[in-house]
Amino acid sequence: MRSAILFMIVSYFIGSFPTGYIVTRIAKGMDIRRTGSGGIGATNVRRTLGHGWGVFVAVIDMLKGALAVLVTGTSAVTAPWLLSLAGLAVVLGHNYPVWLKFKGGKGVSTTYGVMFFLCPYESFAITLLSGAIWYAVMTTTRYVSLASMISLLSLPLFFWMLDTPVPFILVSFVLAAFSICRHSSNIDRLMKGVENHA
Repeated sequence: MRSAILFMIVSYFIGSFPTGYIVTRIAKGMDIRRTGSGGIGATNVRRTLGHGWGVFVAVIDMLKGALAVLVTGTSAVTAPWLLSLAGLAVVLGHNYPVWLKFKGGKGVSTTYGVMFFLCPYESFAITLLSGAIWYAVMTTTRYVSLASMISLLSLPLFFWMLDTPVPFILVSFVLAAFSICRHSSNIDRLMKGVENHA
């Protein structure tokens, strides 16, 4: 139990590194929370600073999720439930960073970083398949939010189809549901037909 709490705390602080906020502060001396959607994630950074910066932020945010799982995986008591809790904690850190008064991103990139390393080699294939779904929806509709939500929803289905441990199926479902809740304003705009295109 103490190991689980320790790794969750470490994972939370890994996730709480506010990549988008720091990048826009350094690159333009501005607060990303006061422009565009107000989010600190890769999509808002891309719209504010350009494609290259958006990709950079997305990659760093993915690496946060991967790092939390890999650090936890070095434990002698590593188990699927422990890795899953670490994955949940790192996304919570990203979405609710203590450094920004608990106002962060929507967790899409960090969730993908978590998923990629949960259970090699199955999770490698699952994440790539889900990424392909993201790309297909994105190129078809040009809605980043819709592509993100649909691709995240595919994760628990793929984890279930490949008969991975139950904790992995559960955490992929919880993180997908969590991110969709964070996209509530996007869903509202999609329903009204006024959502921003890529």
